[in-house]
Order: sequence, then structure tokens, then C-alpha cells
Amino acid sequence: MSSKPYSPTPSSRLEQDREELTAIVERLTPTEGVHVTAWPALTLFRADSAGVPTCAMYEPSLGLALQGAKQILLGQHRFVHEPASYMVTSVDVPVSAQVMQASAEQPCLCLTFRLDLQRIRDMLPEVALARAAAVSSPGLSFSALEDSLLDPLLRLARLLEAPKDLAVLGPLIEHELLYRLLTGEQGIKLAQIATSGSQSHQVSRAIDWLRRHFDEPLRIEALAGRVNMSASSLHHHFRAITAMSPLQYQKQLRLHEARRLLLAGQCDVATAAHRVGYESPSQFSREYSRHFGAPPLRDVARLRWEDAGSAA
Repeated sequence: MSSKPYSPTPSSRLEQDREELTAIVERLTPTEGVHVTAWPALTLFRADSAGVPTCAMYEPSLGLALQGAKQILLGQHRFVHEPASYMVTSVDVPVSAQVMQASAEQPCLCLTFRLDLQRIRDMLPEVALARAAAVSSPGLSFSALEDSLLDPLLRLARLLEAPKDLAVLGPLIEHELLYRLLTGEQGIKLAQIATSGSQSHQVSRAIDWLRRHFDEPLRIEALAGRVNMSASSLHHHFRAITAMSPLQYQKQLRLHEARRLLLAGQCDVATAAHRVGYESPSQFSREYSRHFGAPPLRDVARLRWEDAGSAA
């Protein structure tokens, strides 16, 4: 009686690959925090305990939670990032993120792959995409994880400890990964962001302008004109993608940059406020406290204490 070689079912294959990738990420993150890797687009994250909400700027990326869970707030939208799903961020969005499940025995482990929208744009002619209505969708969303997407991520992670192989095979695997992403559930959204002339692409251009000119006064009519939209259309589609208005988005950019300046020790509070576009230091301090939960100097002192504790 002959027997066929064992072939894992799709569900068991997905679980096996996820367990192997989790083990690799845990081995490559001996301490808490964000870890860069030998492949610049790929970063790893580890937390050994649940934490408090922290404000961050998510750039276009593919995110995978391998163990534990995070809560992510974008505007009024609440998401839970856990191992059964993957996250796609299609534009730069300011969020509040909090590790919800983590312990020293089972740390929260995450993987982030930064997306190059120009590469995605270049790949569109070779990818068959389903037609979809030209509507603006949230800049951060989740889909069920499939092995077709997990497999190239696992193969790329395996190569992190083999630099010579990574240099040759990495670009091929990255191309495959982007192809799998474009042909998956999130592909239409990424294609719309990357396609010139689409409303999503116009909003992404407005976001790019705000990122580069956040310290300047904002006139919605002028910004809308720059991206060939009416002011009302820009406001509507901008909110649909980022869950906030252009003015609210600019404010968060200013506060994030001020926090970076203060953490770097480059200036005092009043100077930081002025550099990011505030005319009133007192207004800056009020909005900073409202956003980050503490006045500037107290917030920065807390962050430095936490960084020192993580490094110890």
C-alpha cells in the first residue's frame, strides 16, 4: 500500500510559517523597542509588557503582529492589531498606538515593511487589478493574513542572517511581496494612492505638501489648488483617508516635530513652538499637553526615562 508524502493544509501551513517567523523576530529582538535590520525597508518591534498610548506617525507600510496585540487609534477609529491579520498604511497618518498584550514570556512582536509607492506605481502595468469605484478609503486598514503574503516575508526574514544571499535574493523577494500585496484585498487601495489623477493620489500629494510645509500658514483653497481639487472635495476625501481635516493633520505634524526637537535637546519649548509654526508658546503648550497627555518638559523627561530604562 503506497502512501503520499505529507502536504500541509493551507491553514496549517500558515500557522507553521507564522510560528517560524515569530521565532526569527524574537531572536533578532533581544531588547524592547524598534530594531533596524539588514534590509532597510524591514524593521522589527518588541515589547515585554503592556504599555500606555504613544503618539506616532505611521508611513506607508505593511504591518504584521506576530504575537501579542496593539490597539491603534486613527482619529475616532479604533483598530486592534493581532496575529490573524495584516495592516496596510497607504499614506502618512498620525496615530495613537498602545501595546495591549505582552509579557516577558510572550512579548508583543511586530514586523513592519516600509512601502515604496513609486515602485508600486511602476508595477501597476504588470498587475491585473479588479475594477473598483474611485472612492477614498481609510489610510489604515486590516485584512485577514494569507500564506501567499506571509511566505515572502518569511523568506526575507530568513535571509537577514545571510547578507550575501540577501543582497542578491532580497530584491526578488521584495518584488514578489509587493505583487502579492497588490493582488490581495488591499491592492485596489494602494493602486488608487499610486495612480496619478485619482482622488486618493491627489490627497496623498496634499499630505506630502503638508509634511514638507507644516510650519507655514495653511490656506485650504491654496492647498486644494495645488492638487487640482476643490476645497470641499479636498476636505471630504482628506477626512475619508486620514480621519481628520487638513488643519488637524497639520497640527499633529507640528506637535510631532516639536516633540522630536525637544527630545533631541536642540532647543527650549518656546523655540520649538516657533520653529514648527506656532506664534504663541502658551497655545503650543496647551495643545501639546492635550495631544501627548503632559506638558512638553514633563513629557520629554518621561520619554527619556523610559528610553533609559529600556536600554538598561
